[in-house]
Amino acid sequence: MMEQQSKKKFNVIDVIAVILILAVVAFVGFKLMNRGGGSGEAKMIHVTYVAKAEGVDKSLYDNCTKHLPSPLMASGAILSGQIESVKQEPYYVVDENGDWVEDPYHVNLYFTASIDVPDAAVQTTKVGDQEVRVGKTDYVLKSEYIEFSNVTIVDVQWGE
Repeated sequence: MMEQQSKKKFNVIDVIAVILILAVVAFVGFKLMNRGGGSGEAKMIHVTYVAKAEGVDKSLYDNCTKHLPSPLMASGAILSGQIESVKQEPYYVVDENGDWVEDPYHVNLYFTASIDVPDAAVQTTKVGDQEVRVGKTDYVLKSEYIEFSNVTIVDVQWGE
């Protein structure tokens, strides 16, 4: 009789352990299957931003215009967005008299780029692995033919 009771207790413990293990496995499986937000398709938002490359060689403007529009790149992969246009403005330096004068060899370039990115609950706009927000100064603007590092994001528009 003592043997039967100990076997029954052992069997009840085994059943409880198996139920707990199955519950954990089901929970982990549920979490893994719902990683993408549940519906399978994330809501996307259109982002247009302007990146300023300051004090670059004047000849780069003409070279850039030849390759625009150009698909954006990140980590060696082509993204769904593109660099749409570039605009140049004078670059000013201080001369020997302390006056601001236009530098004849350098310009500021303003690149306009756009891309559709996932619309997250917390708005963190990422293009590739880089966050895009106004004032960011270490952004790398890159396409198949163009690359500028340490550019500054000067404008970001979310939506159409």
